[in-house]
Amino acid sequence: MPYYQKKKYITSSINSVLKQSYKNLELIIIYDDTNHEDLIILNNLKKKDKRIKIFINKKNMGAGPSRNKGIKLSRGKFIAFLDSDDLWSRNKLKKQIFFMKQHKIKISHTSYYIINYKNKVIGQRKAKDLSHKQLLKSCDIGLSTIILDKKLIKNNIKFASIKTKEDYVLWLQITLNEKKIYALPDNLTKWRKLDNSLSSSKFQKFKDGYLVYRKYMKFNQIKSFFYLCLLSINFLLKQINTK
Repeated sequence: MPYYQKKKYITSSINSVLKQSYKNLELIIIYDDTNHEDLIILNNLKKKDKRIKIFINKKNMGAGPSRNKGIKLSRGKFIAFLDSDDLWSRNKLKKQIFFMKQHKIKISHTSYYIINYKNKVIGQRKAKDLSHKQLLKSCDIGLSTIILDKKLIKNNIKFASIKTKEDYVLWLQITLNEKKIYALPDNLTKWRKLDNSLSSSKFQKFKDGYLVYRKYMKFNQIKSFFYLCLLSINFLLKQINTK
């Protein structure tokens, strides 16, 4: 869990981890804010549960590099991600890890609810199995729903150093080797949509979307713009079809 200026939501997010029915976990928080005032909140929570571990970045690194750092520091077989304003349902880890062991798969995602700043559900996204070819056209994965086998993170397969879509690069890299990212259809996560968040900046997402294809997938300019157009169209369709 990278942390940057989310003190309004961080306690609820952390509690959704600590209250998991699956108990054998560690919560690694990468503090990515040069202002250390919010550390008081995190340290108070840490005192109540020894499974919480806090690591402080010397400078602001961004979400992608912070998650990469957290993965290196982790000790578990499975890695799950949670943004500091999102929420997990109580049985999220238990159900999803059982699903992965049962089907002998290395990476999975789930359906999720979309909530606003008041915790009101304003939509949902249904998970489906996704191949590399499908992902190139549309990123239909909620970061906070993913669980993966740590062995998938190796060499250059990691979160990208861009402001948005850093996770999209990782899913594309993984599916170059794995057949699919498999779906558990249960709604096990709540993703918070905030109008002032970085992920809501259309220009930034458009810019980073181009970098996904041009820099990280190493497509030529024409191919990069082609897939960027597909990605943008599918994004707009998802906004229209949200229920």
